[in-house]
Amino acid sequence: MKLGIIGAENTHTAAIAKLINIEKKIAGCSVDYVWGETIELAKEAAKAGQIPHVVARSGQMLGEIDAVIVDQRHPRYHLKAALPFVERGIPAFVDKPFCYRSEEGEKFLKIAKKNGAPVTSFSVLPLQQSFKRFLHKLSGLGAIVAGTTYGTCDLKSKWGGVFFYGIHQVDMALNAFGYNVSKVLITKNGNGAGGQLIYSDGKIVTMHLIKDNCPGFAITAAGSEQTLHREIGFDRNSYLTGVKKFTKMFTTGIEPEPHQQMLKPVKILEAMERSLKSGQIEKVVK
Repeated sequence: MKLGIIGAENTHTAAIAKLINIEKKIAGCSVDYVWGETIELAKEAAKAGQIPHVVARSGQMLGEIDAVIVDQRHPRYHLKAALPFVERGIPAFVDKPFCYRSEEGEKFLKIAKKNGAPVTSFSVLPLQQSFKRFLHKLSGLGAIVAGTTYGTCDLKSKWGGVFFYGIHQVDMALNAFGYNVSKVLITKNGNGAGGQLIYSDGKIVTMHLIKDNCPGFAITAAGSEQTLHREIGFDRNSYLTGVKKFTKMFTTGIEPEPHQQMLKPVKILEAMERSLKSGQIEKVVK
């Protein structure tokens, strides 16, 4: 399969291309095209990942590739970039967050389904072996009553504020504690913010959105019998499991994530954004 990548300001672009083109980790796939926010960024990614073709417009990939990867930093650009491809039935992996507004995401997924284009989007953090080992041990804690996540997050990031990097903690919480988050509350402090995910079943789940001096990601689960805390380190090749996951979808046409599961983190981030402005508890739209 010939793949194209839209976006080159992320380090992900070169890392994905290296895995496929240079290290040959994914049989039957090659990254053949790249478009960048600037021609310089595109050329840098192409050189690092041995991508043979740099295009001036992403639409020039149409008719040349079998699947597309959308890898721009700000999620507001993701779906507009992917739309011409899914309208032609071309599979798409959209880097996290899937989109900037869930209403736009709903419309996009309907178009993709109508045209038979498989689509997926996810954070690679819950795919790391350290996180999987954490999940494996949850069953020994008894009934889970509370949880906490920790990680870096710049609430004023030019790439979407809380959306940029906040997605990692949201994805960790949903994977570990469930998707039934009904409300959120964010409280600012001098070095970021504290967040509460209010679960419909009464679980207490908090997030530490740390602006500076955060060494990495971590997660804690409190059960009725035991408490478990783990730092979430990255695999030796942190992208490999994620690349295997979306390229499998490209070749089989089977989406690994239900559409509503892809949209839920976006809806939570939207509510977090509203709570940051209002200082109040905000509902997560259904």
